[in-house]
Amino acid sequence: MERKMSAMACAVFNELRLEGKLCDVTISVDGVEFNAHKNILCSCSHYFRALFASNWSNAEKRVYKIKGTSPEMMRLIIEYAYTRTVPVTVDNVQSLLAAADQFNVMGIVGLCSEFLKSQLCSENCIGIWRFADYCYCPDLREAACVFILHHFEEMSRLSTEFLDVSVNELMHILEKDELNVKREEAVFEAILKWIDHAPQDRRQHIAVLLSQVRLALMQADYFINNVKTHRYVKDNEECKVLVINTLTEMYNLNMYGPSSSDFTQRLTRPRLPYAVLFAIGGWSGGSPTNAIETYDSRADQWVNVTCEQESPLAYHGTAYFNGFVYVVGGFDSTDYFSSVKRFDPLTKTWQQVAPMHSRRCYVSVAVLNNLLYAMGGFDGHTRLSTAERYEPETNQWALIAPMHERRSDASATTLHEKVYICGGFNGTECLITAEAYDPATQQWTLIAPMSSRRSGVGVIAYGNQVYAVGGFDGVNRLRSAEAYNPAANMWRTVPNMFSPRSNFGIEVVDDLLVVVGGFNGFTTTFHVECYDENTNEWYDVQDMGINRSALSCCVVPALPNVREYVARRDYYADNSSREVGVISSTGSLPV
Repeated sequence: MERKMSAMACAVFNELRLEGKLCDVTISVDGVEFNAHKNILCSCSHYFRALFASNWSNAEKRVYKIKGTSPEMMRLIIEYAYTRTVPVTVDNVQSLLAAADQFNVMGIVGLCSEFLKSQLCSENCIGIWRFADYCYCPDLREAACVFILHHFEEMSRLSTEFLDVSVNELMHILEKDELNVKREEAVFEAILKWIDHAPQDRRQHIAVLLSQVRLALMQADYFINNVKTHRYVKDNEECKVLVINTLTEMYNLNMYGPSSSDFTQRLTRPRLPYAVLFAIGGWSGGSPTNAIETYDSRADQWVNVTCEQESPLAYHGTAYFNGFVYVVGGFDSTDYFSSVKRFDPLTKTWQQVAPMHSRRCYVSVAVLNNLLYAMGGFDGHTRLSTAERYEPETNQWALIAPMHERRSDASATTLHEKVYICGGFNGTECLITAEAYDPATQQWTLIAPMSSRRSGVGVIAYGNQVYAVGGFDGVNRLRSAEAYNPAANMWRTVPNMFSPRSNFGIEVVDDLLVVVGGFNGFTTTFHVECYDENTNEWYDVQDMGINRSALSCCVVPALPNVREYVARRDYYADNSSREVGVISSTGSLPV
């Protein structure tokens, strides 16, 4: 509906309005009158168009009394009609959106919706969700709903609005596969909190709410001691059937493992993961591979999403930011690459972006403040100390200060506004040193050395520390790991991994440090394990479908199409990697 006007036309008409010239209508709200031009008001609002063109109106009518809004809101709407801008603030957004909805000023509705999306937090998301329904803003409602699902645990803990949702609204939230909870116990505890707010009225809903919980995925001890015996549950006849079914499913899972029905029955169907781990490329079977697998942490399954059109690649770097997975440099067994490409997980297409200044195989990459850093590596002739960074807005790489050491086979991460790079190989020896780059000073600073030399190391920020895991010390592949505390400038020992490994993928998924594949000193491996800083222990994770080293991993959060990268929830799925579709390529498109 909204008609575009040039800046000059806007300025001229607004000047005429302010001077009271050529105005042909007066809008009166609670005795406050606004002079305006009918054509300008019609250009941004169906309401005014219908008002001025209706049968009961006529060309001579000048004064229109309008009820149901305030003079301040009408002033903002009329000013918007002339300037196409409006000041949206925390104080006025609710009244302004309601007024814009009333008068069908879709431009203001859009601006208010975007403002409220930017303000979404655990404390207000329920209120915005409901308000979007009231004003009919489907995009805002969807954004609020997604926020609620993605931040459910925090929201149910912090939001007072959560306690006032209706049972139907709570059901709408709990039934979703997209509900982001690492433990189903958290869903049960949220239900109890909601019922406890008004137990006399709400305890009757326990069975219908509990039916939305993936009860058989709880810890058995928790279910028996906290759910089965709870006063709301034990005396409820409907809940008794649910308890029996849950215990049966728990027994089957424990005895036989996941079965064909587990992803179709609500009691045993895992929620969808909030973030998906991508494992890209690598060295497998004596040559590079183009394999791409994604890890579904909630189902503990790997899914094969390999794009057959893509070329095999190893010893590259991978990073996710601004909606794209970037793949940097690498080696295809013949050439060393300076090229960089990016993958759009929504459209499943690849695109070439600007190449780096140097060829970089065994490269280290990291992301800080929406800039992609590429450091060190091997150009086919020498180990590099140079580093550069990429700005997606300009599609350009710029050199930054060189590192203190030549480093290939190192690994890098970011923590507290700095880039950290550890270990590597300088062409002569495996390195024990580590250094940090501060964009504010544009300088590298050597930090305390690690306890072991580590080439082919995995480095990741986890729990406010920098972890250096595994690698090759010049003699052996390592199981050891250590963590660096920037405040103390000290490394501490971390428990050993189950398997020694170098040149592997490393990432943090669901607050767990995950290591993927690599070379164990004898062969490439598909073994995956994870470390939990809370328990200070390593745990086995489902193996990849493809054994490989020299791969690179990244985590992609909050994908709207996450179902396309995870185990299917609506029909049979087994524990092996499965083909779920092919990623297409658009070749070398300019950015």
